[in-house]
Amino acid sequence: LLVIAADDGVMPQTREHLAVLELLGVARGAVALTKIDRVSATRLHEVQVEVTRLLAPTALGGAPMFMINATAAQDPGTDSLRRYLHAAAMGRDVTGTCAVACCSPAGNADGLLRLAVDRVFTLAGLGTLVTGTVFSGCVRTGDTVAVMPANKPSRVRSIHTQNRASEAGYAGQRCALNLVGIDRDEVARGDWVADQRALVPTTRVDVRLGLLADCAHRVAAWTPLHIHIGTAHRVAHSVLLESEHLSAGQSGRVQLVFDAAICAVPGDRFVARDAQATRTVGGGVVLDPRAPARKRRSIERLKYLAALEQMVAGEGMGPVLQESPLGLKMTDLVRLSGKPPERVPVPPEALTIEAGHDRVVVLPAHWRAARERAVAALRTFHEHTPDEPGPDIGRLRRIAQPDMSDALWRTLIDELVVECLILRSGPWLHLPGHAVTLSEADQALALRLQPLIASGRFDPPWVRELAAAVHEPEERVRQVLRKQVTRGSVYQVVHDLFYDSQRVGELAEVAATLAGERGELNAAQYRDAIGLGRKRTIQILEFFDRVGYTRRVRDSHVLRKDSGWLAARRDSSG
Repeated sequence: LLVIAADDGVMPQTREHLAVLELLGVARGAVALTKIDRVSATRLHEVQVEVTRLLAPTALGGAPMFMINATAAQDPGTDSLRRYLHAAAMGRDVTGTCAVACCSPAGNADGLLRLAVDRVFTLAGLGTLVTGTVFSGCVRTGDTVAVMPANKPSRVRSIHTQNRASEAGYAGQRCALNLVGIDRDEVARGDWVADQRALVPTTRVDVRLGLLADCAHRVAAWTPLHIHIGTAHRVAHSVLLESEHLSAGQSGRVQLVFDAAICAVPGDRFVARDAQATRTVGGGVVLDPRAPARKRRSIERLKYLAALEQMVAGEGMGPVLQESPLGLKMTDLVRLSGKPPERVPVPPEALTIEAGHDRVVVLPAHWRAARERAVAALRTFHEHTPDEPGPDIGRLRRIAQPDMSDALWRTLIDELVVECLILRSGPWLHLPGHAVTLSEADQALALRLQPLIASGRFDPPWVRELAAAVHEPEERVRQVLRKQVTRGSVYQVVHDLFYDSQRVGELAEVAATLAGERGELNAAQYRDAIGLGRKRTIQILEFFDRVGYTRRVRDSHVLRKDSGWLAARRDSSG
């Protein structure tokens, strides 16, 4: 409802209020011309013409205009406005939407609950009460909710909607909630009472920011802005993602870095004011409420933001999934859409994959590409290291798809193993054609070599010493041992030095014990523990780095948490 005094006419603040309505995406409304008793009929007509011209190019063009004389006991204009507002309110109740809630794609009855808190108080015998507008979803007596961004759980004891006791409150309604389990000082204006699945606290939000045509300010790197979103008022600094600056009338993608945590959903509208908070400079729409601090200007990132803009415009999750080659967790899709899992607008062709405790939604083309990358990476590994049995599952992930979650990667590998596109030999993964068989003569020689290697424990004989002991040529011994490496019976630590697999498992156990809770060890500690010289100790640690059991960090070796190597060694020894 745009209120304009007839004796003043259109004022600068009127234009600012209209600009704010446009920035918030409000497409329905009415005009109330007040104080008509203070002006002549000629002046009233002039103001009507002025207002009509002002509204014509906006979304409120053609909005009904009501002449209000508040001094009259039964003013017909006031009665007409009251009837109009009542009819509009009844229409909102039927559809479950309103002008404010429609600013967000989640602003409807089938979304997750989000109530923007604008007032907090206490009443004797009741405790903490909050009032606000339900942006989306529904709240019922007895519901468990979260006060965000503090993420404080609470329970709804009772509800008042439109000043009446009620069992439920719906999108678009004004509600008062009596909250149990939360103190008055744990919730404030600007907070959200929400379904816990809907929101995650954040200090970085990627947005589409537009500046007003008459804006006298230019937004550049780290320009401070006062941001009004929901009922929150926060200070943020601007990081432009596509240009060096924004001037009057321009718009662009910007990352807002807030001084304190906020919560938002893609599609939420906001208003931006200058550093002194004295003038509205623009506003826009939230794209990604969980924006990254790194690679925020990369081509892939900008494509993803473009897909989010398509989603906000009503094109569903298809564009977003198209720009997500690793898929998206269902929990992320819920937060992006503001809807419960069963109502997320996922394309019918999308795959839903169980990955540990998560469900990941991915397009079939992306899943096929990930499978192909895994097989191709394993093929390349065999080509470069034909004497190794293959990588373990964690090492292959780091080679082929380091950005994929461990749970999703294991699901992918399990699928390939079931289809026999990849085979498992103990902890090792290999292609079917990489399996090695030994001739009877080779098997006989391997049986003679194995105890000699094992007897050396942590300091086994070199190939030349083994060849002399079994009276065979060095090259033949070397070839048989390389085949045994592929079978997982021995490991080649350095050229011509092979360790028994059980002894390597013992060496790994020693490393794990030394690493302890810190998860790291150095060469000096390890040398003293295994009783070898420094050179051999470093060779063993470098071997562990190579097979993915540890990784070198300056002068230390850190145990990899995603390596199945030690567990597999324990299983084989058990």
